[in-house]
Amino acid sequence: MVEVADSKEFKTLLEYLHHNRGFDFSGYKRATLLRRVSKRMSDVKISDVGDYVDYLEVHPEEFTQLFNTILIKVTAFLRDPGAWEYLAEAVIPQIVARKSGDEPIRVWSAGCATGEEPYTLTMLLAEALGAEAFRQRVKIYATDVDETALNDARQATYPAKSLEPLPAEWHERYFTRHGERHTFRVDLRRSIIFGRHDLMQHAPISHIDLLVCRNVLIYFNAEAQERILSRFQFALQNDGILFLGKAEMLLTHPNLFRPVDLKHRIFAKVAVAKPRETLEAPSRVADEDSRKQAAEARLREVAFDTAPVAQVVIDQRDLLTLANQRARMVFGLTMKDIGRPFRDLELSYRPVELRSMIEEALAQRRTVSVASVERPMPPGQGEAQFFNIDVLPLFHTTIEALGVTVTFTDVTQQTKLRAELQRSNADLETAYEELQSSNEELETTNEELQSTVEELETTNEELQSSNEELETMNEELQSANEELQTLNDELRQRTDELNHANTFLDSVIGGLRAAVVVLDAQGLIEVWSRHAEDLWGLRADEVQKRRFTDLDIGVPMEPVRDVIQACMTDGVTRPDVVLDATNRRGKAIRCRISCTPRLAAGGQRMGAILLMEEA
Repeated sequence: MVEVADSKEFKTLLEYLHHNRGFDFSGYKRATLLRRVSKRMSDVKISDVGDYVDYLEVHPEEFTQLFNTILIKVTAFLRDPGAWEYLAEAVIPQIVARKSGDEPIRVWSAGCATGEEPYTLTMLLAEALGAEAFRQRVKIYATDVDETALNDARQATYPAKSLEPLPAEWHERYFTRHGERHTFRVDLRRSIIFGRHDLMQHAPISHIDLLVCRNVLIYFNAEAQERILSRFQFALQNDGILFLGKAEMLLTHPNLFRPVDLKHRIFAKVAVAKPRETLEAPSRVADEDSRKQAAEARLREVAFDTAPVAQVVIDQRDLLTLANQRARMVFGLTMKDIGRPFRDLELSYRPVELRSMIEEALAQRRTVSVASVERPMPPGQGEAQFFNIDVLPLFHTTIEALGVTVTFTDVTQQTKLRAELQRSNADLETAYEELQSSNEELETTNEELQSTVEELETTNEELQSSNEELETMNEELQSANEELQTLNDELRQRTDELNHANTFLDSVIGGLRAAVVVLDAQGLIEVWSRHAEDLWGLRADEVQKRRFTDLDIGVPMEPVRDVIQACMTDGVTRPDVVLDATNRRGKAIRCRISCTPRLAAGGQRMGAILLMEEA
């Protein structure tokens, strides 16, 4: 797949799409792009990329189908409810509180697809402000590169199933029902501006308070992601908020955004010092400054992560914000623990009660230390460890506290050595040699650890890329599932129509006074009415697919056989025949039998219909 993605033919296809339709896919991940293009090529039964370019030239309507396949439109109201709940309860109130009574609030929904996301934002802001204040103050810009999806979003009409994630009371408050569809409130809809916008090519919308771009960056490569994030930083106010999807972490862009709540992917803009900025095509100087800032940020990150002393950082909300490699290794922390309340972690009370030390350090605005704290190890996992622990308060200004940093200096070897020296001064020389050897081992271990950290950093980036790829595939599967659901609904509707037709036919046949028997082209019974059961005493399941003239009932079959044969051969209705017969009760009756040919729409003979009743 990689060879095909880098092939000349595939690059030619991308250039063709760019020059002829204005879609630049150069920043998209090649593996994802190739997978989606291959799916569309399979649908039209083409295996060669060059042949597919020729197919596009001959069939211009294929562009729409191709773009619908590449630009996955997977979205929903309140998608990932926990993240939206945090946005409504913690983020939106802060944005509203920072604004004066009549100051406008500007929101950008980038990659809005069919509109569920901007309409969700509308409902959350209307709940926070009230409908009247929302109409006067809020402006929501909803953009996407897919014009077809934008047209659907502008209609603001959705099936009942799409509204299921919303609270029941919102259905009547924000939607008007029209048959099986629900339309969003027109007065609130006017506050949303839909427009086509390419995140890679077009200038960003400015002075934004809240920018929502969920599960869009996962489709772009690292270089394109950095360009888009730079534009997002420019678009936001200095106190603006960025809301991303669950697969988007921003771990390598600390110079652009800082995490507000990493679990729910809420980030705040890192304010820039210059009061005025322009966003043009990246110049050489800007690129050099950007690379320099990124390198400096990366250096700080690697220096912190590779430090030989275990270190963690807890912010003012008691959330674990950072933990370097040594801390994760020693105390069994994982990346999933980042963003969790510190009080919920074992580290907060073992090997020592840290919460009281943190409170003391913040209250007295000084470093609080404790020496030689013993950390017992479980059986089979080695001897106890000893740490010197320092809790250092962090202040942004002389007043505002940002949190604390806690360092764990491993003094296990020193503690053991001190015990040995106390037991015997005679072994001092031996202990010194052992310490010297231990220092050499520590240096070697430190070098190995540094190499391991670099490998883990590479692995972490690969895992992040894999996570984004899996999220992309998940959205593709969800899109396919929605298509299958639509087909299933159509099949169910057709089944209902067929059942209705069968019920109608049964009621018509059952309403006739005469016994009705329908034969196929071979003279086999297809329909045997209830009156036929009453007249001859045989159930429908007993005669199904049997030849009528082979039945042992009280009718002489030779005349009937001639009538049926003539009717099916000539395709015309024969005169009725009246025969002496015996019904199921053994009573002699005179039976009138009429035979009518069954003809298809084109005149093809399909069998015959027999009507039998007492004369």
